[in-house]
Amino acid sequence: MRALFGVIRLIAAGVIIAAIVGQLITSLNYGQPDIPMFLVNFFSYFTILSNALAAIALIVGAWFGFRYKQDPPWFNVAFASIVTYMATTGVVYNLLLRSISLDQGTTLGWSNEVLHLIAPIYLVLVWILAPGKSRLEWRALWVIIAFPLVWSVYTMIRGAITGWYPYPFLNPANLGGYGPVAVYIIAIAGFIGLMGVAVVWLSRTRIIRA
Repeated sequence: MRALFGVIRLIAAGVIIAAIVGQLITSLNYGQPDIPMFLVNFFSYFTILSNALAAIALIVGAWFGFRYKQDPPWFNVAFASIVTYMATTGVVYNLLLRSISLDQGTTLGWSNEVLHLIAPIYLVLVWILAPGKSRLEWRALWVIIAFPLVWSVYTMIRGAITGWYPYPFLNPANLGGYGPVAVYIIAIAGFIGLMGVAVVWLSRTRIIRA
C-alpha cells in the first residue's frame, strides 16, 4: 500500500511541477520587460511557493513510502505544514481571487486549476488517506504557522520597496492604507491557524496508520 501511494505521489508531483513550469513559460512568452524582477515576483506568490513545496514533499514522501513503513516525525510535521498551506491556497483563491486577473501574463487554464484546486484537494486527501503517518503533537502548530508569518513580513517589506504585491488585498494603495491590509493578514493568519488545527486533529484521529 505504501509503495502504491508512493507511485501516486510521484505522478502528482510531476503534474504540479508541469503546472508551475507551464504557467512560467506562458507568462514569459507573453512578454516581460524585466525578466529578473518577473522571476522574483513569480516565485513570491504564496500559491507558487506552496505548490513547489508540495511537489518536493510528495517526492520525498514517495521515497519514504518505497523504503519505510512509517514516515519520520520531522517529515510528518513538514508535510502537515504544506497540507495546511495548500488547503489555504485553495480556499482563499476560490473565495477571493478566482474572478480577479493577476498580472503574471496570460493565465494557463489547466495550470491554474491544478495549482488552485486539484493539487490542494489532492494534498488534503493524501493527509487523510495515506498510510504511514504518525500522531502529531499540538505544538506542531508553531511550526505550521512559521512560514506564512515569514512570507507575510517578506511580502510587505518587499512591496513597500518595489511597489509590487502578489495579491490585490495586500496592496495598501488598493485598500486605502495599511489598516485594511492588516485586517486581511490577520484574517488569513487566523484561517491558516484553523487549517493547521484541522490538519493536526486529523493526524490524531486517523484510522489508517500502517
